Amino acid sequence: MTLSIIVSTFNIRDLLRDCLESVKRAEPSLKKAGYSMEVIVSDNGSDDTDEMMKKDFPEMKYSRNGNVGFSRSNNIVRDKCTGKYILMLNADTTVDENTFVQSLKYMEEHSDVGAMTCKIVMTDGSLDKDARRSFPTPWVAFTHMSMLDRLFPTSKIFARYWYGYLSPDIEAEVDVLEGAYCLIPKVVMDKIDWYDEDYFLNGEDIDLCWKIKEAGYKIMYVPSIKISHYKGAAKGKTQQPGVKVKVDPVIKKKVLLAGADAMKIFYNKHYRSRYPAAMTAVILSGIWIMKQIRLAKFNLSGKI
Repeated sequence: MTLSIIVSTFNIRDLLRDCLESVKRAEPSLKKAGYSMEVIVSDNGSDDTDEMMKKDFPEMKYSRNGNVGFSRSNNIVRDKCTGKYILMLNADTTVDENTFVQSLKYMEEHSDVGAMTCKIVMTDGSLDKDARRSFPTPWVAFTHMSMLDRLFPTSKIFARYWYGYLSPDIEAEVDVLEGAYCLIPKVVMDKIDWYDEDYFLNGEDIDLCWKIKEAGYKIMYVPSIKISHYKGAAKGKTQQPGVKVKVDPVIKKKVLLAGADAMKIFYNKHYRSRYPAAMTAVILSGIWIMKQIRLAKFNLSGKI
């Protein structure tokens, strides 16, 4: 088996169907190129996915879990993956017919690459900027949270988080890839022991890329390959035209808090030992304050 595709999903049945149908349309070109694939859908306790999977996609592996979060949702199906390469693919994406073939050929030609992603395009045609990011050092995080990177979108000093100073059409080595489309050799995933389950949602892709870099591999953004992304659907915060997803307010709140918690986990794990105690106190206090502000806004508006 060449490729194991993991699709983690939660309560977005219609988007999941679109995603899986696009995956099936890509299979003939994959086989023609001499590759094989399997699809593993890891369901975080959706209300309405079981019947669809049985009826429309019986050939795909299906794991029904509780709402365990993105990291554990991928790790749970680890033993079901038999492919040489592992692809994490969001359920709110669709792929082109040649996406997988082009991605696999790229990885085979670049043995020093531990992970790659493609150009991820939103439904309005704009770039999903999270496709390529820098590690959130205190400075990079500050420029992003203070919106300085929006004020100076092409500055090498202020726009490092989203690599605003690099054209989105240029292939580049980057720090972090988005979990929406992330292709990694299974030997690398096994070497770094997959996802850290301390992260419920958000931050797990940054942590994963940190471990890949630590293991000595490159991480590449390859814009000659592309997919579409209905961003934010599973989190209940999509604002893209034509995309309507109803998410329980309790889940929205959990997602909101998970984002702030992920910042704290990542800082404590990777940066705390590198900075003075006084700076750590300021940074953790800042994360706490940000979390309280987000929570207050949510309680007032019900929006993430």
